[in-house]
Amino acid sequence: MKKGRSLILKVPELSSRDTDSKNDSPPFFLENPTFRFDTLMDTIIKEREEQRRKNKEIGGTRQLRDMLDVLLDILEDENSEMKLDKENIKAFFLNIFVAGTDTSAITMEWAMAELINNPHVLEKARQEMDVVIGKSRIVEESDIVNLPYLQAIVKETLRIHPAGPLLFRASSKSAVICGYDIPAKTRLFINVWAIGRDPNHWENPLEFKPERFIGNGQSQLDVRGQHYHLIPFGSGTRGCPGTSLALQVMHVNLAAMIQCFQWKVYGNGTVDMKEKSAGITVPRAHPIICVPVPRLNPFPLCD
Repeated sequence: MKKGRSLILKVPELSSRDTDSKNDSPPFFLENPTFRFDTLMDTIIKEREEQRRKNKEIGGTRQLRDMLDVLLDILEDENSEMKLDKENIKAFFLNIFVAGTDTSAITMEWAMAELINNPHVLEKARQEMDVVIGKSRIVEESDIVNLPYLQAIVKETLRIHPAGPLLFRASSKSAVICGYDIPAKTRLFINVWAIGRDPNHWENPLEFKPERFIGNGQSQLDVRGQHYHLIPFGSGTRGCPGTSLALQVMHVNLAAMIQCFQWKVYGNGTVDMKEKSAGITVPRAHPIICVPVPRLNPFPLCD
């Protein structure tokens, strides 16, 4: 598990390199995280296929089936409407691990950094949760709709710190945009990071101010691609398919960290906000080092 996680963390950095790993000469080819992930998945799939073969021989089935079993069922079913091969399965899991976990984790880390550096915002979020939820239970997913300030914090974090700073598209036909001739089949890069900090669209764009998404018509701004100056998940038919899951994960986990703990930081009480150029994502240059201190007494237990 630890080996797999280390590979996942390296993939976004690798993805920024314009290279074909299969044509690279050693040692890069051998050290390529994508190649190593491919090898790891080959091993996992072979082990699972062997388990499934043995179960069939004795007439049994796996008691705990997971997504890999479902995909292997499709692969082995000659009559399945959907046709899969092992490369499809490996690509599916790579997308889940990289796009489905790394980006959400990066966004939550940036959100915590902004809250620590803006204690008045953190306290306001706590007050909202104490009023709406109280201190006798931990925040749940169903509570998020009643926490508009928390929603504004997530929107503001996605505006300043989009996990994916660039969107990649290709023009399907020739067009003229803002006086520029864009030929058909042109590879386009949309700078989401710059759009979120553009003073033409945002007042004091570098200030972390969740209040900008509350009242004055801004509360209707959505992160799902309907407003083109706030597109952390892209837009249109090629928008991020995991938007709903990412928002659920970020809201609930961030809310729990705000509600349950005080966060003590060594030194001057602030954290460094330097970014790391790591490829297709923008994580923090340095991890947050702080101490969580329980603020609820007694601490509520989950059911």
